[in-house]
Parts: sequence; C-alpha cells; structure tokens
Amino acid sequence: MSKKLVVYFSASGVTAKIAKDLASAAEADLYEIKPVVPYKKEDLDWTDKNSRSSVEMRDKSHRPLIEVIGVNTADYDVIFLGFPIWWYIAPTIVNTFLEAFDFSGKKIVLFATSGSSGFGKAVEYLKPSAPDAEIIEGEILNGIYDLNKLREFADKY
Repeated sequence: MSKKLVVYFSASGVTAKIAKDLASAAEADLYEIKPVVPYKKEDLDWTDKNSRSSVEMRDKSHRPLIEVIGVNTADYDVIFLGFPIWWYIAPTIVNTFLEAFDFSGKKIVLFATSGSSGFGKAVEYLKPSAPDAEIIEGEILNGIYDLNKLREFADKY
C-alpha cells in the first residue's frame, strides 16, 4: 500500500473542505499550502485587473511566498494536489510549492474546485515546476463530500 499525502491551497475554504475529506477517505496525511501573506476577499476579485490574484495570474512566473513547514515529500508515493482553478490553471502559489520540494519519481494527482471551468492547462503549467514527477489530471471535486466517492477517487491511484 502506498503512502499518500493530500496537499492543498485554498483561498476561500472551499478546496480546504474537499482536501480534508479526501485525506480522511484516503487515509492520507494532510498539508496546507499557506501563503506568507494570506489572501483577503478583495485580493480574489477576478473582475478587478489590479487585484492581487489578477496580477499574479497575468505573470505566470510570479511565485507568491509560502510558509514551508514540516513536510518530507520523500516519505510519500502519491501526492494529491488540490487547488481552486484560476484562469483555467492552478494559482501560481501551487508552482511555488512544487518548486520548494523534490518530487522526483513521485505521482502527483491533481484535484480542483472550480466555479465553471475544467483543468484547462493546469498540468502544462505545473509540469515545469516538478519536471521529474508524473503529474496526472485527476478530477474536479466540486461539492463532493461523500467519503465513499472520495475513497473511490483516491483508490484509483
């Protein structure tokens, strides 16, 4: 049986709920990607071209600083990586996380929450940040709080 880790970034709490339920269903450890400067509601206003999230997402090389606390990715075989979809990709803070650790030989399974879009080019934009990992487009898990369904998702990997 492989050792699993659920890692997530959640600016508003939606992805956090799914991640916690997935960790429980998969009997996996849990790790939150925390920005050094937390996001406020006004930072997430995608209709404002000057909001923090809009500025970050326009510049795909932007890497928001994260708190790096006690996770050893070498201890895990499968990493479930969750985030909200922003502009059809993962928020750049997810790239920050991937670039902070060595994921060589690891399987990274994406899961996301989204208001209306799919993964878009998430895998394409994340791959350069973990070039020696296998990144798999998993599922959009909007509103799935059923532990059996989450266990089925986790068991695929």
